Amino acid sequence: MKVVSAGSSGFLGIHLTDHLRAAGHQVHRLVRRAPSGDDELRWDPDTGTLSAAARRAMADADAVVNLCGAGVGAHRWTDAYRRTIRSSRVGPTALLARVCAEEGVPTLLNASGTGYYGDRGASPMPETETPGATFLAGVCVDWEAATAPAATAGTRVVLLRQAPVLGRGGDLLDRLSLIVRLGLGGPIAGGRQFLPWISLRDHLAVVGFLLEADVAGPVNLAAPETVTNARFVRALGAVLHRPTPWPVPGIALRVALGGFAEEITGGQRAVPDVLTGAGFRFADPELRGALEWALGQS
Repeated sequence: MKVVSAGSSGFLGIHLTDHLRAAGHQVHRLVRRAPSGDDELRWDPDTGTLSAAARRAMADADAVVNLCGAGVGAHRWTDAYRRTIRSSRVGPTALLARVCAEEGVPTLLNASGTGYYGDRGASPMPETETPGATFLAGVCVDWEAATAPAATAGTRVVLLRQAPVLGRGGDLLDRLSLIVRLGLGGPIAGGRQFLPWISLRDHLAVVGFLLEADVAGPVNLAAPETVTNARFVRALGAVLHRPTPWPVPGIALRVALGGFAEEITGGQRAVPDVLTGAGFRFADPELRGALEWALGQS
């Protein structure tokens, strides 16, 4: 397949480009700087523009994969960074959806997040659930809504509600692994909140699967095994052979992280009903095996 990829310079985007090319797909990457190779195409989502070469590539593409978005855990959530979180997702998506509609792109795989569900306690969250009321839930609603022009024009739009991805270099695993290796790990804000997750290799396999599967609409990219954050940290400690005795109180997170603490101390028990119903088989359905693989210990 001919694939145009946006957000290809981030952790997931780099791995996805390699994965798709290894599977035999031709991938063109949208970049904001001057292109440095034949596989790169210039665009500027801040001004809503695409180079002529980028538009031609989209017109010839079988699919567009959009993973754009500033990291939600990369900075304190000041008012300015909240605006960055929203604009870095909604703006690029709106541009790509419009061009998909204009050029008749058959398929758009567009990132979203399990944050769509907000803080929903222990209730399982399949794709049919309504959105929550947190800041990230509102961002996800607007993010997904920005794909509407493509769907209206007949593009098959898949909304990738991504859980945190477990792989070396990924934000969640790198941060928690450091804390646990230092012997400072423990349940966060009581530990009862559910923390959705997916291994990197399953995330990449899911995207490849959805490029060709007869699936549209929201899809939870989350593993079948649902765990609380206390169980997650205990499993990580076991894999790293480190104790995890020290609970992290919610007030400490609020001091350290500001608004982002609200998302960590909440939780979503996202379940992959669409994927399992479509016949996708997870390589890492259980947390312990996923952590061992991600940390290179399997």
